[in-house]
Amino acid sequence: MSRPVIISCAVTGSGDTTKLSPYVPVTPKQIADDALAAHEAGAAVVHLHVRHPDTGAPSRDITLYREVVERIRDTGSSVVINLTTGIGARFSPDDEDPNRNAVPGMALPYDRMNHVLELKPDICSLDVATMNFGKHAFVNTPDHIEQIATAVRAAGVKPELEVFDLGHLALARHLHGKGLFEAPPFFQLCLGVPWGAPATVESMQAMKYMLPPGANWSAFGVGSQQFPMAALAVILGGQVRVGLEDNLYMAKGVLAEGNAPLVERAARIVRELGASVATPAEARKILGLAP
Repeated sequence: MSRPVIISCAVTGSGDTTKLSPYVPVTPKQIADDALAAHEAGAAVVHLHVRHPDTGAPSRDITLYREVVERIRDTGSSVVINLTTGIGARFSPDDEDPNRNAVPGMALPYDRMNHVLELKPDICSLDVATMNFGKHAFVNTPDHIEQIATAVRAAGVKPELEVFDLGHLALARHLHGKGLFEAPPFFQLCLGVPWGAPATVESMQAMKYMLPPGANWSAFGVGSQQFPMAALAVILGGQVRVGLEDNLYMAKGVLAEGNAPLVERAARIVRELGASVATPAEARKILGLAP
């Protein structure tokens, strides 16, 4: 039998991509509809951010999260829901006072996860990373990581451990060794994000070899490396992630008209490499989630 491979779709993200593509969903209805279309195309998991409906800016507004999740659940869809906790970790030192954030972007752990504690998705992302992230710093201290991990575990939500470099994996292994994450842990190897690990064969192999025994893992590459990294993840035994959060294009100069075309191509890659596209039920079994 062929190995079932989980396709996760990162539906909208928090980047300034709405100015680059008219297909990035913004409103709760658009996000929910595009998530369901991605599921129909083969995604067993949908990874969700929300945006301010009028501006497209990233948001932590729990009413927006509630509407997106309820719209998906009200359809009876079995898709695995994965909510972000990443918003609230950006720091850009003010030129006059480096102790002050020039652009509001930092939040306490509870404010980054209150929507998860209320809505209880199957999965939530948990960034195990402090790094330069584009032009700003992305700050996740060990104490904050532990606070979020402890709270979401008590709520019955599985963290997807987002790692962008080898040092992040070393910290995640340390926290896993302390019993912070319920087995089997689930890692997302994030490749090609400035300024983390590059989207290369060598990076993915190095990160894979640092995973704790028995861990589940997925990987993605940004931009033009989305599909090469998807193929490599399948070859190396992992799961895959695609979506408009990470890449806006089907080919150079050709915008993806929503998430479904990206998922359809990923599904084709999975099948052409001799694997099968995992159903939500298979994804739940692989990841150790409740049926």
